[in-house]
Amino acid sequence: MSVISENLQAVHASIAAAALAVSRQPHEVLLLAVSKTFDATVVLEAAAAGQRAFGENYLQEALDKIAAVRSAQPELPLEWHFIGPIQSNKTRPIAESFDWVHSVEREKIARRLSDQRPDDLPPLNICLQVNISGEASKSGVPAGEALAVAQAIAAMPRLCLRGLMAIPEPTTVVAEQRAAFRQLTTLFEQCRAAGLPMDTLSMGMSSDLSSAIAEGATIVRVGSAIFGARTYAH
Repeated sequence: MSVISENLQAVHASIAAAALAVSRQPHEVLLLAVSKTFDATVVLEAAAAGQRAFGENYLQEALDKIAAVRSAQPELPLEWHFIGPIQSNKTRPIAESFDWVHSVEREKIARRLSDQRPDDLPPLNICLQVNISGEASKSGVPAGEALAVAQAIAAMPRLCLRGLMAIPEPTTVVAEQRAAFRQLTTLFEQCRAAGLPMDTLSMGMSSDLSSAIAEGATIVRVGSAIFGARTYAH
């Protein structure tokens, strides 16, 4: 068994334990393998171990990787999630190449993704990124504006608003982790109560996965615990 395969088993075991600890079912939580900075061979190795959903932050790297993976195994049914910051001039290739986008924080970006999503593809799955901790350096719509922006996105024709995403301020204190995730869950429930048929909470990474699952995460984004330490060339 490969190291990546062993790591995936360990992460799935962590997800299962965290879910069962709060009377949730492990299958309610999707593992998104964050493959940024790793090449196509690593993605193919993870796919061989059963992983299907991959998250990417850097557009050009991601486009090259998607093309390489499809060239190597055209029939492999992978799901590609864009989770990095989005510049206006990068929306077209994102709209054309990804299945999900977790990092939409402005109505303008959502509108461009909707306009540029090819008609022959299903609607693009969208999570609205919320700056739940109010950090000046962090991307995301302010919590107080999230419902209005979510309603605007939900009305766009080539998009499917699935839910909310957040990257809270890092902390090792479990109570603080859970409090931040609980804020996002509360906002999610407010959006649902307002009539938005959302089903996704994208929150939690390697270091706070259990807290996120305890507060209702349906997608956790894990990179280093699967692929190892990253070397950044960006």
